[in-house]
Amino acid sequence: MRGYHIAQINIARMLAPLTDPIMAEFVGQLAPINALADQSPGFVWRLQSESGDATSIRAYDDDDFIIVNLTVWESVDALREYVYKSAHQGVLHDRKRWFEKFEGGYYALWLVPAGHYPSTQEAKDRLDHLRDHGDTAYAFSFKHAFPKPAEE
Repeated sequence: MRGYHIAQINIARMLAPLTDPIMAEFVGQLAPINALADQSPGFVWRLQSESGDATSIRAYDDDDFIIVNLTVWESVDALREYVYKSAHQGVLHDRKRWFEKFEGGYYALWLVPAGHYPSTQEAKDRLDHLRDHGDTAYAFSFKHAFPKPAEE
């Protein structure tokens, strides 16, 4: 299998446990927003547990309030379309109702070979790299997306 896809991680620190009434509206949107992603053009894969989402996956052992979203898309444009031009945009807009504001970046993008699904550790490393070094080919933001390598 040749070619490259775009992986992305985004993290959020919840204001309360998922069972708290503060989080009810967010939790109520998980299934429809995940279904929208699954059906979106360019969607390839997303991290999920048996529950169908990733909210029970603890990538940050030292902080049970951090949840992680990890996905793979065919292109930056496909991901951008989903994030900013679909119903997902509403969740993004309301983020402060359920999540603390992070100091520094809370998402990162990077290229992966088609067929590769990153681990949470790989994704955390990419996010840390972006926070420490800014946009590079190793990890970048929507503002400074790096092109896919030329096919051999």
